[in-house]
Amino acid sequence: MENTGAISEPMREALRLARLGKGKTSPNPAVGAVVVSGGAIRGRGYHTWANVKHAETVALEEAGEAARGATVYVTLEPCSHQGRTGPCADRLIEAGVARVVAAMEDPNPRVNGAGFRKLREADVAVAIEEAATREAERLNEAYIHFARTGLPLVTVKAALTLDGKIAAPQDNIGWITSEVARANVQLVRHESDAILTGIGTVSEDDCLLTDRSGLERSRPLLRVVLDSQLRIPLDSKMVTSAKGDVLVVGTSAAPVERRRALEERGVEVFLADGGQGRTNIRDVLTVLARRQYLSVMVEAGALVNWAFLDGQLADKVLFYYAPKILGGLKSLPVAGGAGRQRRADAILLDRLEVHPISTNEFVVEAYLTKGAGAAVGGTSTGPRG
Repeated sequence: MENTGAISEPMREALRLARLGKGKTSPNPAVGAVVVSGGAIRGRGYHTWANVKHAETVALEEAGEAARGATVYVTLEPCSHQGRTGPCADRLIEAGVARVVAAMEDPNPRVNGAGFRKLREADVAVAIEEAATREAERLNEAYIHFARTGLPLVTVKAALTLDGKIAAPQDNIGWITSEVARANVQLVRHESDAILTGIGTVSEDDCLLTDRSGLERSRPLLRVVLDSQLRIPLDSKMVTSAKGDVLVVGTSAAPVERRRALEERGVEVFLADGGQGRTNIRDVLTVLARRQYLSVMVEAGALVNWAFLDGQLADKVLFYYAPKILGGLKSLPVAGGAGRQRRADAILLDRLEVHPISTNEFVVEAYLTKGAGAAVGGTSTGPRG
């Protein structure tokens, strides 16, 4: 272990390189690596899904013979198994490096210390730079969450007024937040594998829910709609723009002809029966996990938001606040449903951070405390719709 209190310059460069892969690596992690010899960086590399090669291999190829006897700084433990490429640990050994410094161990059960063991067995010194661990974990929080839980990281995102409202009771033309804040949301979408909403939001807004960041992705953003009766309009923007990237989740009570009509238009339909005619969100997340969608961004209405929060199916929240107040009892809150009837049953969050977005706007990022403030009287599985 190495913990000097400050991140070393080579590791800072490796982290910078890893960030260049954000949105381009899923379902793989974003990884950066540098080769240091004679006090100078001789090779740099980062991973993207399209380029196939892992960060270590790219950096070693750039370094060439300078890699022999060098130290390699990498943001994640080198892999030790055969995937689309050979094990990175083997590649480092073959290159003759003397030392590997990683920011963190890989929680993936297929690695999880095996890469380090293989290096040590080949007499390559191994160290973890603890000062960089937190930043490396944040860089790949969806990958790490998936590796540890087997489920995608679920983020509930909403744009709110200062009094916690997401919609007015009548006219909802216009935006709550500024163009700057909405551009920031596009970056968050870009780093997500899937985006989920309810049929109410689609019917009300005729939304596209696409990644409009203009940045390269490893695969299309999957758009998921909870729609128990398959009521989504066939002429909606979501349906007419579908190119294998729209999944509508219904129930067995939905008309068969509606399913057939959607499938004819390139929309995938999945049935997930929950209680009281609702779709089962847990089943949806399980299916997404099987397909290796590591992160899900929920951009929905009050009922869907509450279903995820109440059932503790959400892992974190991103609430964008604008300097506005709607007031009234009929304006929609960020989370609707039955709510909690006692303060003692409130849903708890921790690791809260406030990030400035633009003048007078900010975003609150926080993580649900699982097990605390759990659903009272059972788990809500989703809205009707």
